Amino acid sequence: MPRFQAVLFDFFGTLTRPVQRGAGHRTTAELLGCPPDTFIEVLDRSFYERASGRYGSAEASLRWVCEQAGVRPSEDALRAAVAARHRAVRADTRLRDDAVPTLRALRKRGLRTGVISDCTHELPVFLPELAVAPLLDVRIFSIQLGCCKPDTALYLAACARLGLHPQDCLYVGDGGSQELTGAQRAGMSAVRLAAPDLADHLVFNVDTGWAGRRLSTLGEVLDVVETATDPVGARW
Repeated sequence: MPRFQAVLFDFFGTLTRPVQRGAGHRTTAELLGCPPDTFIEVLDRSFYERASGRYGSAEASLRWVCEQAGVRPSEDALRAAVAARHRAVRADTRLRDDAVPTLRALRKRGLRTGVISDCTHELPVFLPELAVAPLLDVRIFSIQLGCCKPDTALYLAACARLGLHPQDCLYVGDGGSQELTGAQRAGMSAVRLAAPDLADHLVFNVDTGWAGRRLSTLGEVLDVVETATDPVGARW
């Protein structure tokens, strides 16, 4: 029996290429009548609160951002900005070239797959449109669970939906949100994707002290699952 029965992935920066906010975010700010630099600053400092759903719906969250920036857009402007922000986040999302082949190869080997993502309202809406969607057995979004990584609830929710124990699962992520140590605290094994392009990735609260295994490419996870020992072995 293989050491792992499932591999769970972070989304942004792991299944996708590095993320940087594109021009669409400035367009969103302009629709709201908000200075773009102020808008981005509020988005950055409030990421975890927004990604855990603290401010409600997508529209309510943007209204809160505007309040922090000192502007009061009309309801029509808010609705237009919600749509613009959805387009902006979608435009920032580009799958890694090896994302689909890696997921297919894992499933061919009999492993389950899934994603655990800190995200705001947009990702759960557009992920079903992406090529990875039919290759994911479980999708866990912080905005829906009301908490962000490294909260163990996210990892345990994935296990529960898969019907597996944490020790049956390998977690792969770029290290944002202290997700790797979070996965370990939940009882999973974890490896860090340390691809060279991640130097330019938009990320918060990084696992800076991570001393575990690192991968240069996403496809290297296949080597990890093939060489892992049994649960009482020394590799993990």
